Amino acid sequence: MKIGVVVFPGSNCDEDIVHVLRNVLRLQVVKLWHKDHDLQGCDFIILPGGFSYGDYLRSGAIARFSPIMKEVIAFANQGGFVLGICNGFQILCEAGLLPGALTHNEHHQFVCKNVFIKADNNDSLITASIPLDRALKIPIAHGEGRFYADEATMSEMKANGQILFRYCDEEGNITPLSNPNGTLDDIAGICNAGKNVFGMMPHPERAAEGVLGNTDGKLIFECVTSGTLSR
Repeated sequence: MKIGVVVFPGSNCDEDIVHVLRNVLRLQVVKLWHKDHDLQGCDFIILPGGFSYGDYLRSGAIARFSPIMKEVIAFANQGGFVLGICNGFQILCEAGLLPGALTHNEHHQFVCKNVFIKADNNDSLITASIPLDRALKIPIAHGEGRFYADEATMSEMKANGQILFRYCDEEGNITPLSNPNGTLDDIAGICNAGKNVFGMMPHPERAAEGVLGNTDGKLIFECVTSGTLSR
C-alpha cells in the first residue's frame, strides 16, 4: 500500500503522520506538495492537521483551491480513499467531499487536550476492527471543531451510517461533559455516503506509539492497513 500525505502551507502534522506510517507501521509513504498535479499512484490520501494558509477566511477555505485538491477530488469521486484529520477534515468539508461544516468551538477558545471517542459503527474502512464499546484516548487541538449540518443532512447521515466517531467519557458514555467543543450530536468524525472519504477532528497520529504512552490512535491506522482497498 502506498499512502500520500498532502502538505499545504501551514500544515504542521504532516511529519507526525509520515513518521507513524513509515516508521511505526512500515508503509510506503510519500509527501504530496499542494502545488502538485500528480498523486503518484497512491492508494490512500491523507490531509493532515495544521493551519493551512493561516486559516484565513475560514479554516480550509483557501486550501480547498490548491492545485492538488483537483486531483484529490477526482480521486475521491472515482472511489479513492481519503482521510482528513483536523484541518484536513475542514478542507474536505470546504471541498464538498464531506457534508456539513466545522465551525468555531462553542466556547470560542482553542482546545488542546486528550479526549475520548468511540466508534459509532464498524461499516467503514477506518472503524472496521475497532470494538464499539471501547473508548479511545485521542488528543484534539482545534479552534473550529464544532460540526454542524442541517436537520435533513443529519437525518440522511444517520440513515447511511455516516457518523463514525462520537466524543465520550473514559467509560464510553456519551454525555454533555464529554463533548469538548459543542459539536452537533457529539460528532468527532464522519464519512461521505460512499464511505470512501473520512474526516475526524482528533489526532490519531499523536497517539500511535508506545513512547508517547498511548497507542489508541494506532488502531485507526491499522484498520486502513488491514482493510481491502478496492474502488
